[in-house]
Amino acid sequence: MATNSSAKNQLANKNSKAPDQGNGNQVNTIQAYLKKMGPEFERALPKHMDADRLGRIAMTTIRQNPKLLECSIPSLMGAVMQAAQLGLEPGLIGHCYLVPFWNGKLKQTDVQFIIGYKGMIDLARRSGHIESIYAHAVYENDDFEYELGLHPKLVHKPATGARGELTFVYSVAHFKDGGYQFEVFSKSDVDLIKERSKAGKYGPWQTDYEEMAKKSVIRRMFKYLPISVEIQNQASNDETVRKDVTEEPESIHDQEFIDIPAQEEGSDEKDEKGAKEDIAPEQAAMNLE
Repeated sequence: MATNSSAKNQLANKNSKAPDQGNGNQVNTIQAYLKKMGPEFERALPKHMDADRLGRIAMTTIRQNPKLLECSIPSLMGAVMQAAQLGLEPGLIGHCYLVPFWNGKLKQTDVQFIIGYKGMIDLARRSGHIESIYAHAVYENDDFEYELGLHPKLVHKPATGARGELTFVYSVAHFKDGGYQFEVFSKSDVDLIKERSKAGKYGPWQTDYEEMAKKSVIRRMFKYLPISVEIQNQASNDETVRKDVTEEPESIHDQEFIDIPAQEEGSDEKDEKGAKEDIAPEQAAMNLE
């Protein structure tokens, strides 16, 4: 069974970009790594999840986004480990996303871990102090008003039929002791967050804008919720990248990560990476023994 130190030796400094031998071999190679890293994932996962299921979901996500096949294997495994440690499932139900990006410093495509709307809700509910938590989008034809101050109020009546353009998003948390908290963002507030995100021009911000808007307003509300420091720290792992499964997550906003969307990676930049040693799927599995 792999240990933390052996896992690091297995994945770090391996010139471990998935081999360019066709998608079939790339998939088989990544499957081999996921299988061999299974014991590490199992130790990190909460009791209601298992490593086999996480591996299957990760492979489904990877097949749906072929750019992930081009990512460095250490960062890909690190992103899956991040999902395991937070107990979130990538891709399918919106718990979290694995987003490829071009790492201009390292001259390779890496994987960014992004928590989704449902993942934020799941983390908040783990506190045990929240009765319910949700977020909704408001459109220009809806009846919507809110007030702050000594007697906060929020009223939202969705329009029937055409609702127009999105204008606000809001989140509400009801506590088990009877209290509540809400937060409201205008679309301009959301767009400012999107512009600050390194993944604002691709990934879930393009495919799931409304869900990311809801996630953003819930994340802002976290600092007012009765949740533990541990859960606060888990939420702070949003938009991070790990160099491998044993490294701590690092913010994608750090200066060392000079990135552009992976799909816009230039051919000249690819050439700068140099030729990588091809690794057959069978050899990948042997290397993790």
